[in-house]
Amino acid sequence: MSNKGTLDLATGLGGKIDKTDVLSAVDKYEKYHVSYGGKEEERKANYTDMVNKYYDLVTSFYEYGWGESFHVAPRWKGESLLESIKRHEHFLALQLGLKPGQKVLDVGCGIGGPLREIARFSSTSVTGLNNNEYQISRGEVLNRNAGLDKTCNFVKADFMKMPFPDNSFDAVYAIEATCHAPDAVGCYSEIYRVLKPGQCFAAYEWCMTDAYDPNNKEHQQIKAEIELGNGLPDIRLTSQCLEAVKQAGFEVVWEKDLAVDSPIPWYLPLDTSHFSLSSFRLTAIGRFITKNMVMALEKIGIAPKGSQRVQNFLEKAAEGLVAGGKKEIFTAMYFFVARKPVHGAQ
Repeated sequence: MSNKGTLDLATGLGGKIDKTDVLSAVDKYEKYHVSYGGKEEERKANYTDMVNKYYDLVTSFYEYGWGESFHVAPRWKGESLLESIKRHEHFLALQLGLKPGQKVLDVGCGIGGPLREIARFSSTSVTGLNNNEYQISRGEVLNRNAGLDKTCNFVKADFMKMPFPDNSFDAVYAIEATCHAPDAVGCYSEIYRVLKPGQCFAAYEWCMTDAYDPNNKEHQQIKAEIELGNGLPDIRLTSQCLEAVKQAGFEVVWEKDLAVDSPIPWYLPLDTSHFSLSSFRLTAIGRFITKNMVMALEKIGIAPKGSQRVQNFLEKAAEGLVAGGKKEIFTAMYFFVARKPVHGAQ
């Protein structure tokens, strides 16, 4: 799915972290999480450091295996993974009712795959907000390559403290990004502040479903694997997510877990029992090849020490996501559209 080759993967590992410091960064990142004795309170208190380390460590792996858009999607029979990802982004743009010339904010934009697709699809100007320097530098290159650097841009900032005036944007969206927030109400409140009155915010959220049992040890382990492998301080229930949107001041237009009636499971590309030529790097064979390739690159000194450890926790993440999806205790596609009331001008 991605044009990134082996050398790109190896040289990008670690992001902006000095290559000699990658191993110690992996150590520190892992210790934030339950599997290594970490506490939720510590992850929330240090979420900026934790999430930045996570994306410095994993972005090259993501782009190598997944392409420019780091998210899943509901999928129709006969539809490729790439086609489903694009449709998922178009669906969001349509739900927001985007119109040419509007000013849009992408909260937690990654390297800007959705940003570029939505800008082309809707003829809007999109600003990507991201707190990770490496992802922004990569996104700026891709924007220039796509000819979108005049209408789309990136801003490095924390989405808990956005550097924008009140009522700045015609629409705001987040794709599997605000799950990194230590406080959903605080994050959504910032989005509310920068959105113009009467306009909408839409998001795809990662959530535990009502089927999740916090006293079930298997469920706890699956949740912990997802948090470790995806840089999350905690995973909220869909009901908690919805309540946070309302507490921030939004009127909920509609909400639904899109995983419920997806014709093809969203987690299928990560399931090792599934094989696909179009997304070969995500299959069991593709991941085995990548694992051994990273091992060899680290051994000869091209990839930094610690690269295999990153590959390992991403493998655990994939296992956790598939297990959570199959047991229906986790969804990567809780979707909502919420409107800022007209009387919400500040």
